[in-house]
Amino acid sequence: MCDGGGMQILDGSELNGVDLSLPPSTVTGAELLHILHSRLSSYFFGLSIPDHLNLSVLSRIAVTDITGFRSSDFDAQQADQLFRDYITAIADELKDNPVVVSVLDGSTIRLILEDEDDFAMLAENVFTDLDVEDKGKITRSQISNALENMGLDMGVPPFSEYPLLNDLLIKHGADGEGELGQAQFAQLLQSVLQDLEQELSKNNAVFINKIQIVNGSKLRQLLAKENELSSIVEKALHEKSEANDGLSSSEIIRSFLERNAKDLGLPSIEADEAVAILYDDVFADVAAKEKEGVELDKEELVNLVKDVLEKFADLLESNPVYQDIA
Repeated sequence: MCDGGGMQILDGSELNGVDLSLPPSTVTGAELLHILHSRLSSYFFGLSIPDHLNLSVLSRIAVTDITGFRSSDFDAQQADQLFRDYITAIADELKDNPVVVSVLDGSTIRLILEDEDDFAMLAENVFTDLDVEDKGKITRSQISNALENMGLDMGVPPFSEYPLLNDLLIKHGADGEGELGQAQFAQLLQSVLQDLEQELSKNNAVFINKIQIVNGSKLRQLLAKENELSSIVEKALHEKSEANDGLSSSEIIRSFLERNAKDLGLPSIEADEAVAILYDDVFADVAAKEKEGVELDKEELVNLVKDVLEKFADLLESNPVYQDIA
């Protein structure tokens, strides 16, 4: 588990400390899941295991009928094996698809407020974004939009999961009528953030981010399966023969990888400009070879794909890509 300030990355690396003991009696699947989730709760900072994660883990241990599993009885030996399989599977799932958690303790807001120049610039930028009509004034109620725009990156919890935020707005009259100039807006924002910082420092708030970390782990699994690599080339070449548009082999491969990025464990080309540059760098050598007129047969294309994916895996391992979950 890595610490990124208020951001924690759950990658399965600390699950070896989970208590594996179970009562020596028959339990239902529902009871077993309850015990599992209770034991894992502290690892998830007291949050419930996300539904999508639980389903992925159950799928890894070959549980497809969730309702049937929950109602089934398991003796002590069966329950012990399922318990251990679940822990192993969730560790593997988190290694392949880490979960990003934000632990808000007010420290990020405190840093923003402590530097007067930084806060003044932040308030000005937020005000300008909200003043879409360029009137030099915004309504008081737009302070809520300002907080939403700041978001978890700046230590502000989402309204939908932190009702106290609405109470703070009411306390400072930010839900009322009237308009605010830039200076008034900055003063009101500062007051709300000061109270929010105090509340979070007393009672930390924890949220699971809707962020995917692409770190090359899934690519490593794919690279170990020659049949799947060959299948990728077959599909790409099939598309090339259908398109018949004069594209080079590397262009066809790149197009295929970009369109199937999520399934293959690659970052989306649309994530940001840095990802597009990453793709350009990886394919630079391949494009240079093809400009020299080097024709590639199927076996060479399989090696090409393998080489490209290995380069991606190495780069993503050292510099993971963070992108929003669609």
